[in-house]
Amino acid sequence: MTAQHIEPGGPLVPRPERTPAALRVALAQVAPHRLADMERQKDEAIALAAQTGSLGPITQFLETWAVAIEIARTPASAARLRAAEYTAQSVDRGDAAWRDAMDELHAVHAWAQESLARE
Repeated sequence: MTAQHIEPGGPLVPRPERTPAALRVALAQVAPHRLADMERQKDEAIALAAQTGSLGPITQFLETWAVAIEIARTPASAARLRAAEYTAQSVDRGDAAWRDAMDELHAVHAWAQESLARE
């Protein structure tokens, strides 16, 4: 992980480097319940990269988990994501609240991607 000062109310852990090992360490701290998913997806990405002869699946794996960790390491963004996921799963798709929740999900992910791009 990069050396960063952690502010109270700020990110829970420093932003990790985009390597499988660094992402795994950060995920273990902010969302340990997702470690099995990460390992499964890493194995799938490696297998697909070997099949296709392309690093694209590995690059996508690293980007996907960097975004997930960026959200999880920041309590406010993690709370926004959980609330939007809850609403999206608990209301009918025809309900305006479902569309609002989907917009919020996209906004949180866009924020994380932009935050990572500024690093």
